[in-house]
Amino acid sequence: MPTYITLCKLTDQGVKDIKNAPKRIRSAQKMAEKVGGKITGFYLTIGDYDYIAISEAPNDEVACTFLLDLGTTGLLRTTTLKAFTLEEFTDIVKKLP
Repeated sequence: MPTYITLCKLTDQGVKDIKNAPKRIRSAQKMAEKVGGKITGFYLTIGDYDYIAISEAPNDEVACTFLLDLGTTGLLRTTTLKAFTLEEFTDIVKKLP
């Protein structure tokens, strides 16, 4: 399954409701599974982003559905990167002319 790395920044509303964040993250994990994906890692971070989530989904459409649903909460803004494993990268490089 494709892997996605999501960088998250809390909105003002998200910061005001930070005490409920762990509960919301667990709900997001269930939501990802409901649409066919899975959050495989979650990290609170220090720096430009507040959280980083690593997830898997069968395709970009499932990933996008999950991210759009997450965005409707108004509690965070996301930037998502599609990631490739070393094996996938190796296969890509082999196809170069």
